[in-house]
Amino acid sequence: MNGIKLLAISGSLRQKSSNTALMNAIIGLAPENLIWNIYEGLGDLPHFNPDIDVDEGPAPVRELRKQLMEADGVLFCTPEYGNGVPGVLKNALDWLVSTTVIMNKPTAVISASPSPMGGDKAHASLLLTLNMINAEIVEKGTLIIPHITMKMNSDGAITDAELKQELLAVLQELEQACLLKQEAYKHDN
Repeated sequence: MNGIKLLAISGSLRQKSSNTALMNAIIGLAPENLIWNIYEGLGDLPHFNPDIDVDEGPAPVRELRKQLMEADGVLFCTPEYGNGVPGVLKNALDWLVSTTVIMNKPTAVISASPSPMGGDKAHASLLLTLNMINAEIVEKGTLIIPHITMKMNSDGAITDAELKQELLAVLQELEQACLLKQEAYKHDN
């Protein structure tokens, strides 16, 4: 059986980001048939400017688009900055507006924060943008995690059993959505 290629994107540039640690922990929980690529170019993208989005766009933008095109599905893990999506993540999404690279691509969205709200405003904002660019938000593939620092240890391991089960459920939903897409593609071709 072919593996499912997933692109994982953390919305944080911070070295010790809870969301990056969470993303890596999720990858560690995933079954072997999920093949992960971690997008690491968020900080390399130029500020979005339609005037420079010509002839495939700048090299870092081409790389983001290429990685998305090659992926069967996408996982976003994001913090909340100033009641919204971190600017670097929003910037990356702005570079996708004029493309179809994420259109109809199964997508899971997780926000995590030390706050009791779990980054709910960033989560809602990210879903709005992803829906606008026609990503396929996986049903039961979204999760808001409050008090993340109390649910992971300093090594980035998930210590909360309930959270671990919720994350496994999100992974399973994302995997199933990707498998359905693969089957539909085989059927159509």
